[in-house]
Amino acid sequence: MDWTVWGGLAAGLVIATVTAPVGVSGAVFLLPVQLSVFGVPNPAVTPTNLLYNVVAGPGALWRYRHDGALRGDLTRRLVLGTLPGVVLGATVRVFALPGPGVFRLLAAALLLPLGLWLFLRALAPARHRPSPAGELAPRTLTGLALAVGAVGGIYGIGGGSLLGPVLVGRGLPVARVAPAALAATFATSLVGATAYALLSLMSSGEVAPDWWLGLACGTGGLIGGYLGARLQPRLPDRALRLLLGTLATAVGMLYAAQALD
Repeated sequence: MDWTVWGGLAAGLVIATVTAPVGVSGAVFLLPVQLSVFGVPNPAVTPTNLLYNVVAGPGALWRYRHDGALRGDLTRRLVLGTLPGVVLGATVRVFALPGPGVFRLLAAALLLPLGLWLFLRALAPARHRPSPAGELAPRTLTGLALAVGAVGGIYGIGGGSLLGPVLVGRGLPVARVAPAALAATFATSLVGATAYALLSLMSSGEVAPDWWLGLACGTGGLIGGYLGARLQPRLPDRALRLLLGTLATAVGMLYAAQALD
């Protein structure tokens, strides 16, 4: 148990430090670590990931709030859109969709080209970059948040790894997207973890989270998220876009490999 706790703490710390500057909680990278290294069973790995997000989220969010980055309509719309989606997703996960194969293929199909595009677009000279597409319509943004919330509820990834690349790909600055995406991830994870705790009372499977591991990873993520959020203003937007593109591509490749395994 000691090795698991310390290993989870270290994993959460490293992952959150790297991913928090671009609005990704890191749960999407923690998922394969929990499955392969710590041996968390399915579907308990999903609420364990959500527990990580709940514990880790306040670190980065406190720093972003301190810097005034959480103000604005984007954060509110993402949070309000993702909350009903995560309850739906948790219900579907427990009773109808225990296998992750279809999601991995869909996530790979979305994130691989999007990540490569973000990466190459950030590398392009400024005069050759395409003009940003602009703001999403309010209804479109809410619909996107609802869909991402459902995906987050099903697979425990929080949604930032999907919301961040899509919104930045639309031309929004990373410094604006990152705090809003993390706020949505925290809100959906809090509701999702509660939903799984209640659903575990009605299911005979291993639905409850691995509390010790989730708390250990989350504590590491709490520290790493604060450090990553504090680091973000010191990084140029181009570097942040490169990082987000790299993370999205890596996640897409990871899911593609797992789906084809």
